[in-house]
Amino acid sequence: MTRVPAIEITAAAAVIEAVERWRRWLADERRASAHTLDAYDRDLAGFLAFLAEHLGGRPSLADLAALRITDFRSWLAKRAMDGLTPASRARAVSVIRGFFRHLDKEGLVHNPALAALRTPKQQRPAPRPLTVDQARATIEAVGELGSTPWIGKRDRALIALLYGAGLRIGEALGLDRGALPSAGRGDAAIVITGKGDKQRVVPLLAVVRAAIADYLAACPYQPGDDGPLFVGARGGRLNASVVQARLRRLRGFLGLPANATPHALRHSFATHLLAAGGDLRTIQELLGHASLSTTQRYTEVDAESLLRVYDAAHPKARG
Repeated sequence: MTRVPAIEITAAAAVIEAVERWRRWLADERRASAHTLDAYDRDLAGFLAFLAEHLGGRPSLADLAALRITDFRSWLAKRAMDGLTPASRARAVSVIRGFFRHLDKEGLVHNPALAALRTPKQQRPAPRPLTVDQARATIEAVGELGSTPWIGKRDRALIALLYGAGLRIGEALGLDRGALPSAGRGDAAIVITGKGDKQRVVPLLAVVRAAIADYLAACPYQPGDDGPLFVGARGGRLNASVVQARLRRLRGFLGLPANATPHALRHSFATHLLAAGGDLRTIQELLGHASLSTTQRYTEVDAESLLRVYDAAHPKARG
């Protein structure tokens, strides 16, 4: 464990010792990576350095307990003046809250003022979907990049599923063969387990079912109903990195934009449904969003596309 240098954290010895215990807990109990620990170090060091200047001396545990909401807000204001983005400031607030929770559990510091500090709002970027033509071209061409015919059929089936059902890549690769609707059952839907183990029912288009059936007929591996639906070259569950690499290669092959990723196919599914008249509540259910506000981001994308069409086609827009 790398010791946090006192020169970087301007604080009293008892605070530095508490920081080191917190870091050990993060590394041992939370399995935080070295990269995460370094980021936490920087945020916490900046906070304590601010307090040293703000309070006129190295902050002690008693000083931390006595901090008021105005002190925390002053720190955030300083971060904003230093040019840090809302995302960086929000992460710093999360780090400080985590540190104070640890101090509270250790019985060292209890400061209820921090609960009143609002996390800086982050503007989530609008989804970046592919056009309908780009999505179709991706499905049609991805099979040509497979090293063997069955792998090409596998990739085509997977991309068709991502775009045709709006699945996350992890959801699709987590499917077992037994999840598929049986031919004799007459249904055409699958149960997807998404974030937080929340389940949803997603219909499968006939073209998607046909692509999956074509892949399974050609696949040399038959792991049974409990085995993975999509398998790698050696028969194990397909890794997401393989799919991501395939689409990166496909971008160069088709001249697609940099946002042509597996997740962009999910965005495309939602945006194209909305453009075709789908209602937000239905799209929310299909995507498995916990909040309608998350789904509403697609209305921004659709509005942007409508404006582009208007600017290009309306006589008044051309002057």
